[in-house]
Amino acid sequence: MSTDDPDPADVDGTSPAVDADPPTQVDLADDVDHQVAMVMDLNKCIGCQTCTVACKTLWTEGGGRDYMYWNNVETKPGEGYPRDWESSGGGFETGERSQRRVGQLPSEEDYGVAWDFNHDEIFYDGSDEPLRPRDDPEWGPNWDEDEGAGEFPNSYYFYLPRICNHCTHPSCVEACPRSALYKRSEDGIVLVDQERCRGYRYCVEGCPYKKVYYNTVTKRSEKCIFCYPRIEGEGPDGETFAPACAEECPPQLRLVGFLDDRDGPIYKLVEQYEVALPLHPEFQTDPNVYYIPPFAPPQHSEDGESIDVDRIPREYLEELFGEGVGDALDTIERERDKVERGGTSELLEILQDKNPAQQYRLEVFDEG
Repeated sequence: MSTDDPDPADVDGTSPAVDADPPTQVDLADDVDHQVAMVMDLNKCIGCQTCTVACKTLWTEGGGRDYMYWNNVETKPGEGYPRDWESSGGGFETGERSQRRVGQLPSEEDYGVAWDFNHDEIFYDGSDEPLRPRDDPEWGPNWDEDEGAGEFPNSYYFYLPRICNHCTHPSCVEACPRSALYKRSEDGIVLVDQERCRGYRYCVEGCPYKKVYYNTVTKRSEKCIFCYPRIEGEGPDGETFAPACAEECPPQLRLVGFLDDRDGPIYKLVEQYEVALPLHPEFQTDPNVYYIPPFAPPQHSEDGESIDVDRIPREYLEELFGEGVGDALDTIERERDKVERGGTSELLEILQDKNPAQQYRLEVFDEG
């Protein structure tokens, strides 16, 4: 195209330069037929914890699971859950994944010791004092919720929902000496064989995201199972459902499907448009949970005027999602500008689609 030719996007609102790219070869784990994946749009998360409650009530109500949050939503910047998980080690050291990093086991205090409340005084002794912990707590899940960083009027924070990433190269699987953790061949979901597990907790050490938990009652490891019974069809008529954290989310920020479904939203957001990014790619486990980075209003001057400075520093977002953050945000911004000029954008249509058949493409590879 010469410099005098009009931009095609200005003519018909399309984006042929992106749409015309040849299909990308998707990297699947060995012996895995298809890889299930999830994309979360952080611009939609309101921190309501509905996903956390849905997961908790469905999977982790039993003994030894009181501290388990297979799904949690933490405030960033923040210390996360368990506390300081980002610096606790795990993952791999080299590009060839030939050597695992030595990780640490989070302490009980890092997860948050259950607080002892003054229930007896209020319910049985007639006290009119408010409900409160008996001792001054120092940490717990979501302890630093809504704190964030920065100074008024340019403080900022955003919410980060987390589940097991069901990685293409899971360090928890490689860490287990009994092969109790494994990836399912049909969809790449990482599970724990409870019959083989002996509770050594090498998997907890090996996971850099600290999304494997130890059950102190059963002496076994447990983790997010991507709601595989729902995906397989748990309804009375064999209906397929997306994971509970996705279906129950009020703003519907999660898309669920297969990374290698080239007609599906996951492939297009991750591989075609490259706007959905993995969390801490430097851990080199190749997560299959991806995030649309958050936008925020610009910073304000002392006079209250908007200035051309990012409220959420891109350097911080790069620490979380890697070097592709800038390109991802720029791509979304260009697509927004295109729509404002009267054009159309497949990318934005995917991110705003409320049709469950498109949000949750889980039957595309079903046989027959």
